[in-house]
This record gives sequence, C-alpha cells and structure tokens, in this order.
Amino acid sequence: MSANVGLSTPRGSGTSGYVQRNLSHLKPRDHAAPYPTDDLRRHRQRQPDPEILEHERRRKIEVKVFELRDKLEEEGVDEDEIDERTDQLRKELEAEDQANIGKGTDARGLKSHQVHDLAKAKIEETERLRKAFGIREDYEEGSHWKRQEERLRNTLAENEK
Repeated sequence: MSANVGLSTPRGSGTSGYVQRNLSHLKPRDHAAPYPTDDLRRHRQRQPDPEILEHERRRKIEVKVFELRDKLEEEGVDEDEIDERTDQLRKELEAEDQANIGKGTDARGLKSHQVHDLAKAKIEETERLRKAFGIREDYEEGSHWKRQEERLRNTLAENEK
C-alpha cells in the first residue's frame, strides 16, 4: 500500500496513487442564533489612559524647551540667561496648554501610534454627534426593537382577552 492510503499499489490503475480530499464537500453547520445576543460582542469604546495623555502633554512642552535650550547653547548665551528663558517658555506653554484644555482634540493632526489621543478624540466626536442628534446618554443600541416587541406582545395579549 502506498503510504498506507488508497490503492495497495498504483501500478496498472492509471493513477499516481495520490489521494486528495474532496474540497467540494460542505460540512453541516451548527444551527445557532442568527446574531449574537450576549453583551460580550457589544461595541465598547476604548478609554484613553489619562496618565499617558498627561505624559504626552508634558513631553511636548519639554521638547520645545529643550530645542530652545539647544539653540541658545549653540549661540553661546550665558547659562543663567538660558535657564531664565527656558523657564519663561515653559510657563508660557503650560499656560497656553491650560487655556486649550476646554477645547476638543483634533484627530486630523494625530498619527496612528497615538492611540490614547485618538481614543480621546473619538470619544469627543461621538459625544458631539450624540448631542447633535439629540440621543440620550442612557440610549442602548437596538432598544427600539425591544419596545416594538413589547407593544406587539401587549396588543396580542389584549386581543386574546
């Protein structure tokens, strides 16, 4: 037998003796619900980590401060003057950043690796859309179908009486 499968010998059969499975055979499927009913598959929005967002904010400020320090050191400015200017720039940038806290995050300027910033921008966008469309905060997706089913059950129950 060739490789313990198929013909005992391929001689005289007109074939190579290679056995392959039937790819056109369809296996029967389980008869499950047409859509998942569990809450595990519900969409949950990714929540940004506030510590990472704060770290990124501070890092951006420090990068600008370091660039100024590097530029001033190349110009040969006195060390005390450099410290004063960098402290002043740091205070200005922090004040500017505090003024921009109430404004939304612009997702257009973000890169794909800034997942926490993107998540924050997406949450803000969804919140703006929810308010624009007048959707309640406690709205659950698909809840209008449940109400419609309850009304249908009530009318059927009333008709039976």
